[in-house]
Amino acid sequence: MSILSAPRTEKGRRTRERIVAIAARLISEQGVARTSLDDVGSAARVGKSQLYHYFADKDGLVESVIDHQIGRILDDERLGALDTFEGWTAWRDAVVAAKRRLQGTGGCPIGSLAAELADTDEAARLALEAGFEHWEARFRTGIVAMIESGTLRPDADAARLAITVLAAFQGGMLLARLRRDVAPLEVALDGAIEQLRRYAT
Repeated sequence: MSILSAPRTEKGRRTRERIVAIAARLISEQGVARTSLDDVGSAARVGKSQLYHYFADKDGLVESVIDHQIGRILDDERLGALDTFEGWTAWRDAVVAAKRRLQGTGGCPIGSLAAELADTDEAARLALEAGFEHWEARFRTGIVAMIESGTLRPDADAARLAITVLAAFQGGMLLARLRRDVAPLEVALDGAIEQLRRYAT
């Protein structure tokens, strides 16, 4: 992938961020392959020359979209409060509520990208893998804090439990999207949190 250096002015940064946000929305709705630079330029009301001012090519734009979507996930302040069962419940409820507002439509911001790009774009796969690792680490950090505080038993495997939560989220999101029903996501997350509760002291 190729990406140009960051804009030097505040106006340039705002314009670039707006383009990336619009590209992220379009790609979320119709996929990477079906989203062209012309589509992005039209939706963002910028010419192709301006797009090439900020991005060397479509790969550069997709790289920025990946970073944007990873940032959206990691910026969720609830991920910093997963050191209690109340924190896990609040995160679960927020995720389910967001999916319910969409009536089950839409996928995970980076899970959908991974499904489309992992087998065809190695640079994208590596960037998405790193994003998932950061996300998993946030889950793991919360679980480790619960072990250290005595909320969970010392034999709780934080790494395995973090993967369990992440996998439950991804599978639940996919089934909810297919069925246009938030219930699979609720069941999957409830099951993952129940795994945590099995280690409660």
